[in-house]
Amino acid sequence: MKRKHWVPLAAAASVVLTLTTAASANSRTNERTSAAPAPAPCGFTKAVPADRFKGIPVFDPATAARPYSATLRTGQGRITFRALTDKAPCTTFSFRFLAQRGYFDHTHCHRLTTQKIYVLQCGDPTGTGSGGPGYSFRDENLSGATYPAGTVAMANSGPDTNGSQFFFVWKDTKLSPAYTPFGQVTGGMDVLRRIAAGGEDDQNGPGDGFPTLPVDISRVRTAAH
Repeated sequence: MKRKHWVPLAAAASVVLTLTTAASANSRTNERTSAAPAPAPCGFTKAVPADRFKGIPVFDPATAARPYSATLRTGQGRITFRALTDKAPCTTFSFRFLAQRGYFDHTHCHRLTTQKIYVLQCGDPTGTGSGGPGYSFRDENLSGATYPAGTVAMANSGPDTNGSQFFFVWKDTKLSPAYTPFGQVTGGMDVLRRIAAGGEDDQNGPGDGFPTLPVDISRVRTAAH
């Protein structure tokens, strides 16, 4: 799900997130060849915008491997999902990093779609669809990705531009495999369906706008399995 300027899935964000990739090149000096350092596994890189900046994660494989669930307390009810730490370690590591620092607390879900695609999008502290945490990171878990109801996946503004925005799929949806799936809803599908039934204001186009039922997130907490 791309941010801002909505064209069926939303086109590129008005603020472009940038990603720096390390070059992999060899150089010869005095007949000795040295390879460039390998890039970090997740590609966590400084980016704009930096709303509610909490720092840039430093990936730790041991921490990333620990299974956890996340619970969003919203004004419409609780939504809980299991993080797919084995399939999307970078994404789940980032989500836990932000959640543990209160990044998502006192924010709201700013986008609901009810035609063609069926998602509730959250994770932007500005509530505009263009906000971000001050860093970006690489896509993962895209091979053969599908988006049945209950999927939790990353929104983005193009390849490898993940930040803080994510979405819940409240009804089976067909999307190109371009949005990292990183969670599975284990509680609160009734909440998501009730929010969807309330409709949206079409501000981005027919069936695409701000939820009529306000989805205010009071806090997000993670718990180890």
